[in-house]
Amino acid sequence: MADVAQHAGVSGQTVSRVVNNSPRVDPATRARVERAMATLGYRPHRAARALRTGRTHTIGLVVSTLATVGNSRMLQAVADAAASRGFALTVVTLGASDDVSAAFERLVEQGVDGAIVLNEATAAARGARIPPGLHLVVVDSLPDDRFVGVQTDHAGGARAAVEHLLQLGHQEVWHVAGPRGSFAAEQRESAWRDVLVSAGATVPNVLRGDWSAASGAAAGVELAKAGATAVFCANDQMALGVLRALAEAGREVPDDVAVVGFDDVDDAAQYRPPLTTVRQNFDVLGERAVAMLVHSIDGTGHTRDEHDREEHDCDEHDRDGRVATTLVVRQSTRVAR
Repeated sequence: MADVAQHAGVSGQTVSRVVNNSPRVDPATRARVERAMATLGYRPHRAARALRTGRTHTIGLVVSTLATVGNSRMLQAVADAAASRGFALTVVTLGASDDVSAAFERLVEQGVDGAIVLNEATAAARGARIPPGLHLVVVDSLPDDRFVGVQTDHAGGARAAVEHLLQLGHQEVWHVAGPRGSFAAEQRESAWRDVLVSAGATVPNVLRGDWSAASGAAAGVELAKAGATAVFCANDQMALGVLRALAEAGREVPDDVAVVGFDDVDDAAQYRPPLTTVRQNFDVLGERAVAMLVHSIDGTGHTRDEHDREEHDCDEHDRDGRVATTLVVRQSTRVAR
């Protein structure tokens, strides 16, 4: 580090700030230090830094599965946000019988500075034993005094989807919900029901899936039998299965049935027909989770509101403190016959 400082004509403290991605470095100075590091072949020694600072610059991530597109998108968003701050990522996936408390203990043994819990694992986190000193951020969870959390405005997105279908003249909107115990699924289902009740519309029985396209296809068979004309699916993967099942039953989308999904996955615009869906901003959600965790690790004392003002355009991304969603209208919905 002393060699880099001499080569770049700066102090050792400035080099340290560059290595630790501190914002308190002039961009031109940062570039000069980085050129010196490249020229000299300098690389930070993580183990030595951990011994000196008591920090490993590693974040743990606890997730139930990476099979769903939403979880995979969140993993990528968290990984990108962590890397931009100089943090490595350790991922723990949970099996059906795995204990979140044990996952936390494993992460502590690996020396992580803090952990983020994603989506379906959040229900288990509410009752988990959190090791003393483990900084924790939970994505999509009910409030809990033991950790801070961030969440998407699932209810707002679901309301927009159902209101869109009602405005098109559909008298009955079916719902393919996510699995029980999922915070996101519960929020979306509750909002779907509330909108229908408020509009004085019929509330059909809920069809429940497990986020997979196969479970959506099974629900689609039942929708075709019931003569449904409009359906709101709790994610795009299940909507894909619904589209296939309806096509096989001879029900045209959107002429016979209007379909709306949730997430706006990368392929949603390539479905047949292109899918009307609710867009989640995974990048903002992942960035916010990492920023809150790093603030907690650093002990900066930043509140969520202070962080929001620094990092995000609140008008664009926030809705009552939650990351806003957007209804994206494509060709899978149309005015009811």
